[in-house]
This record gives sequence, structure tokens and C-alpha cells, in this order.
Amino acid sequence: MTGFGKATKEFSNKTVSVEIRSLNSKNVDLSLRLSSTYRDKEHELKSEVAKLLERGKIDLSVYVESKKQETPVEVNTELAKAYYEKIKQLAIDLNEPQTNLLTQVLKMPDVLKSERKEPDEQDWKDIHEVIMTAIVALNKFREDEGKSIEKDFEERLGIITDSLEKIKEHDASRIQTIKDRIRKNLEEVVGTDKIDNNRFEQELIYYIEKLDINEEKVRLKTHLDYFIKTMKEPSGGRKLNFIGQEIGREVNTIGSKANDAQMQKLVVLMKDELEKIKEQTNNVL
Repeated sequence: MTGFGKATKEFSNKTVSVEIRSLNSKNVDLSLRLSSTYRDKEHELKSEVAKLLERGKIDLSVYVESKKQETPVEVNTELAKAYYEKIKQLAIDLNEPQTNLLTQVLKMPDVLKSERKEPDEQDWKDIHEVIMTAIVALNKFREDEGKSIEKDFEERLGIITDSLEKIKEHDASRIQTIKDRIRKNLEEVVGTDKIDNNRFEQELIYYIEKLDINEEKVRLKTHLDYFIKTMKEPSGGRKLNFIGQEIGREVNTIGSKANDAQMQKLVVLMKDELEKIKEQTNNVL
């Protein structure tokens, strides 16, 4: 599901800001932006975020601004002096100008050394606290989106259910209409006096059985009820996609057996609503 969460907190020695975004994805795909200072915490953090968010293409950014005056690098003074004297003497020997010697010295190996400061445990606890606050905000965003999707599901399922009820009402007269049409066509072709009524009834029963949709109507209603039940369950999103496929199977079968223009219109309406439901199931956890 899509979502966004943000949290910022001031501490005595630093300010921590966290932003987390989530886009639709069947699995967890986490991109983490975190200072190299906390690299040893990356695996632990990724595992925790994956468990809390379950699914989604997730982008997590953590920014830490220190309030302390810190020296980013240290100078190896003794080594720098040695380089300086050697370069100065070389310039004299070669009769070259002795300009910018200090710049050249600072470029020499091991003169400047970055000092990597190991964070203490309290430092990481503070950062972790802000990350969790941002995740709570993202889940709240997801929850609000979920309520909106649930409402959309209910409206579209209601349309499908209403269409099913109309199909049930129309189904009884449909069979009689088909019987009458077949008999009329047969009478026009061979004549009334040449029809073997017993044979006609046998063939008609065999034909009508192929058009019977009672089982499909029952199964479709069951699937619709199951969809609504599963929709209320936590972490039922994966099931909804499969139930949607089963609903589609029954709707398609009803359409192929209908042999009736009015029922076909209702089937088209049901398919349209179901397609929109299927699109939304990818957004549900």
C-alpha cells in the first residue's frame, strides 16, 4: 500500500529526522539511506522494518544533524613536517619555486586521516525511536487508505450482488423463453404435426441442462460473502486476489451459459466492477 510517514526529534546532542515512503509491491523491497556511522545496524533495521510493514517498495531516509563541534579529520603533524622538508629540499635541488608546498604536503598519503567515531548505544536508541515514530505515521496513512478502499469494495460488491439478484429474478422466465423459442423455430421448419413431443422434450431437457446456472449463482454468492468476510480480517489482502479470481470464474460461466441479452448486460456490468476490485486488491495488505 502507498503511504508516507515523517518524524523529527531534538535531542541534547543532535537532531534526528526520518522520512519513510511506501509504494505498492507484492513483497518487501527496502531502500535505506543511513549514515555509514551506523552501518552495523542496517541488517537489524531492515529486518525490523520488513516485519512491521509486511509489503511495499519502501524508501527509508534517516538524517542525523550533530549539535557538537567536531573535527572531521586529523592531521599527522610529524609526517606532514617530514614531507614538507623533503619537498622543500627537492625544490632547492631542482631550482624550482618553493610555492604552494603546504598544498602539496596535504595531498600526500596518510597526512590527513578521517576519524570514524563509533556511536554509543544510547545514540542508536534515540535514532531508532524516531524511526519507529515515522513508521507509526506511515501505518496510520495506510490505515486511512485502507478504509477508503474498503468503502470502495463494499460499493462495487453491492453492485455485483444486486446484479446477481436481478439475474436470479430473470433466470426463471429465461428458461421458458428459450423453450418457447426453440419450439417455435422447430414448428416453422418441420411443422407442428411432424414433431415427436417425447423426443423433443428429451432433447430439450438435455439442452436446458447445459444452460442451467443454479450452481454458479450459489457459488458466486458464497464467494461474494467470503470476500466481505476476508476484507475484515487483518492481513487478508493476499486472499482477496484469489477470491476475486473465483468470483470472475463464476461470472464468466454465467455469461457463457446465459443465452439472454438482458443477462449478458448484467454480466458485463459485474465484470466491469470486478475488474476495478481486482486492481484495488493489489493495494491491500
